[in-house]
Amino acid sequence: MRFPLDVAYVDADGIVLRVAHMPRHRMARPVWRAAWIIEAEAGAFERWGLRQGDVVEVRDTDDHPADDRPADDRGNDRALG
Repeated sequence: MRFPLDVAYVDADGIVLRVAHMPRHRMARPVWRAAWIIEAEAGAFERWGLRQGDVVEVRDTDDHPADDRPADDRGNDRALG
């Protein structure tokens, strides 16, 4: 890659297994239990507070816009971004 990235390896249950901060022109080792990854600009995970052990939930915003949810459903959500 041509620019630094933050990479989070996430298992099938949405648990962040590992967070890596990768400088440009580098590749990280694979994390075998990871089902998917999240990539973001360098420094984004620190701003978001994303750490190993956090649980990530992926939502389809076309079907369930965040603004239309009742206040009770918003709970302790942490929006990434």
